[in-house]
Amino acid sequence: MATEAAIDTPRRIAVLISGSGTHIPNSPSTLAIPPHAQIVLVLSNRKAAYGLTRATTANPPIPTAYLGLPPFLRDKPGAMRVDYDLAVAREVLKVRPDVLVLAAWMHIVSEGFLEVMRGVRAIPPSPSRSPESKGEDNYGLRVTRDIPVINIHPALPDQFDGANAIERGFEAFQRGEVDRLGVMIHRVIGEVDRGAPIIVREVEVHKGEDLKNDYEPRMHRTEWEIIVEAAKLVLDEVRPVGDC
Repeated sequence: MATEAAIDTPRRIAVLISGSGTHIPNSPSTLAIPPHAQIVLVLSNRKAAYGLTRATTANPPIPTAYLGLPPFLRDKPGAMRVDYDLAVAREVLKVRPDVLVLAAWMHIVSEGFLEVMRGVRAIPPSPSRSPESKGEDNYGLRVTRDIPVINIHPALPDQFDGANAIERGFEAFQRGEVDRLGVMIHRVIGEVDRGAPIIVREVEVHKGEDLKNDYEPRMHRTEWEIIVEAAKLVLDEVRPVGDC
């Protein structure tokens, strides 16, 4: 558990997104984070992701970064997916988060990425690094404690793993194949959407209703609620980055 001193230390949250970033606050009244916490980075793998705009226009603005897989591979001949994952991990470690939230991050994170977050794998130094340089490569290429990685998945455990879970679940309900739907926040492991659930919440759904106008907004409201609860639970488990 976090120490008493940690309660007064602002906890640092990094977020990875691919789209609209509906969990990113755009005003203090909709601050979708726990008390005594702040979002220190929103990183997207899509340059046009509206979530980047939501972050930069938040009050106060949230730092953003863009790192796309295709341009990364194009600009680094011989690079592979694992190199991209380590580059994303480097950007995350630069802001020294206490927790990393995947909010519709449309890439399957590799085991190598998770090993970096667990502190059991080092990120190789950048070839351009000089002994006098300061910046991303001097933050410590191996973290000294586990950075929890959690994911928002709009389905109940063992239901609709992977992409388009909202649509697939809604269609299955309307066909009578399932009788309940929901959302979970879970810990991220190598198997997609199979990590231990932190919070599971059923979402009301009705026969004949509209996906976009009825069920989807209800789902997002529930996501907003439980991501705050889940982040607080996880942050309470780890000591603040300043103690590392």
